[in-house]
Amino acid sequence: MHHVANGEVLELPGFCDGFHWNCEVNLRELTGGGWAFQVGGVKIDMTPTKHTVMLWLAALLLTALLLTAVSKRSLVPHGMYNFFELLVQFVRDLAVSNIGKRDADRFVPYLCSAFFFILFMNLLGLVPFMATATANVSVTVGLALFTFFITQYAQMKAQGIGGYLAHMTGGVPKSLAWLWPIMIPVEFLGLFTKPFALTVRLFANMVAGHFVILALLGLIFSISIFVAPVSVALALAIFLLELFVAFVQAYIFTMLSALFIGAGLVHHDHGEGHGHEEHGHAGSGTGSEHHDSHASGHSPAHG
Repeated sequence: MHHVANGEVLELPGFCDGFHWNCEVNLRELTGGGWAFQVGGVKIDMTPTKHTVMLWLAALLLTALLLTAVSKRSLVPHGMYNFFELLVQFVRDLAVSNIGKRDADRFVPYLCSAFFFILFMNLLGLVPFMATATANVSVTVGLALFTFFITQYAQMKAQGIGGYLAHMTGGVPKSLAWLWPIMIPVEFLGLFTKPFALTVRLFANMVAGHFVILALLGLIFSISIFVAPVSVALALAIFLLELFVAFVQAYIFTMLSALFIGAGLVHHDHGEGHGHEEHGHAGSGTGSEHHDSHASGHSPAHG
């Protein structure tokens, strides 16, 4: 459980009254009693925990590897630079397919940051003596909030404040304004279902694998030492599955983030399309010409 749960103690191999595999490093003692301060009548404790250390470590490793890879750029990518370029291109393709080619590059830096950061945190959880920061709901909430605020900003910028607020009515026209008291709370709650889905999906999937491994290894102590070969073999299989899940969950979070951002922009694009379509109707000569234009795929709105 100490590997899954958060805490103020790191267990690392070292010399503590002789060499041991589970020497404890107390982070509160290491920081001189912790980083706590008083704001009015509220005490805020900023003492780093095990998952906080994993966040820092993932950020440092990611930065170091990216700087190393970029320093070896060449016309023909190879080595680590080729690996990172492949993943960046993969994330950009996700952005283009979900957001659209016109706006995708504006959000690729954030999507790449989220993808690599989550991937490194997931992989750190598979290293002995490390922990999975994404198995902490506070971490996944923070990541989901970044996507939430970027999505709202993109939607407001695309539609304007008026269009954004009008969308909160769920598309119900003014002639049915008596439905707005029902639709507005529903749409408002709907804003938070997306970050909630991002939070729970990443958190639950990263915790689940560790609990399954814990349960399989626990069979050795709860049943008999003779089940050890089976338990270890099954735990190893789950471990390999967790390696795959580490990549999949980083991909899913990035893909859903791109999808949510793209959904906020699509209303603006449709509005432009309808505007062009009306212009096309006004400028068309005859009804038959207009029909032929649609049939041949040359309509101004659908070209």
